Amino acid sequence: MFPVCFTQKKKRMMSFSFRFFALLLCLPVLLSACSEIEFGSHLVKTWEGEAAPRSASKGTFKVGKPYTIAGRTYYPKETYNYVETGISSWYGPGFHGKKTASGETYSQYEMTAAHRTLQMPSLVRVTNLSNGKSVVVRVNDRGPFAKGRIIDVSERAAALLDMKRAGTAKVRLELLADESRALAMAAKNGMSTRGAEVAYNKTGQLPSAYQQYARSQPVAAYSGPIISDVPMSEPELVQTAQVEDISGHVSNGHFYPNPVVQQQPISSTSLYVQAGAFGSEANAQNLAVRMASIAPTKVEPVTFNGKALYKVRLGPLDTVRQADTVLGKVLAAGQSDAIIVVQ
Repeated sequence: MFPVCFTQKKKRMMSFSFRFFALLLCLPVLLSACSEIEFGSHLVKTWEGEAAPRSASKGTFKVGKPYTIAGRTYYPKETYNYVETGISSWYGPGFHGKKTASGETYSQYEMTAAHRTLQMPSLVRVTNLSNGKSVVVRVNDRGPFAKGRIIDVSERAAALLDMKRAGTAKVRLELLADESRALAMAAKNGMSTRGAEVAYNKTGQLPSAYQQYARSQPVAAYSGPIISDVPMSEPELVQTAQVEDISGHVSNGHFYPNPVVQQQPISSTSLYVQAGAFGSEANAQNLAVRMASIAPTKVEPVTFNGKALYKVRLGPLDTVRQADTVLGKVLAAGQSDAIIVVQ
């Protein structure tokens, strides 16, 4: 019996050694595959599985390569001249605690946002054009990928903009050039930028720890009317980077954000679906005729980079829901680059 047992034991040990060695050989491939799956699942925002571990406090700067979602290719770019109007959405509980495209851990209670192409980090002022409420968010994620949306703000930012209940809002995005450059330089030098947006909302300038990277003098603190902040409830605790001048209540190493909402002037705006833009007026007119059965259509001439351009727009439309419906019909008609615009 002894020789038999010894032989079986030896075979089991050899089998285990072989499996272990094979696992080591396959490990890089498995890790690469897992990384691709995680990235893909993030981009389409399917929030299943275990929460990602909290990211380290070290800063990270990221632009990223072109990527394709649902047949549409996006081209991330580092830029400091960016203004856009359109529809904002928000995201929160389903992604809370998961990893963002920048590598940070997402918190629905922070003043952050997802954008499809802006560098991470960036500081962007988001203004709700329906009520004039305005806050500054820090871009640290990619999205939104729903048609007709230009930015996905955190649940916290959505509440402050008074768009949480509606789910969407007409917004204007304005990238803060000097502040975004400073944050980019700080991140490139390994400095965490988490929490910088909270300080900026309170004081109108970045914390002093980032001033060494700023190209110009800090913007003066906002002195206009202030809208009362939305009350916070447990467990809205956010751990932030250890930077100076961050306003708010700190308790046991956690931070209760208390950003200030600015009130911007309100002006009348309208929603349109832009079906296409052409260098030829005849081509624009032909598309306008094709689209006329969907909604009232007009051809709008503009000048872009010194050249005439003709935009085909459907509208005006009364609500975001109506704009979504019209956009769906335009896309179904073959105009894959159609977008919702606010004018």
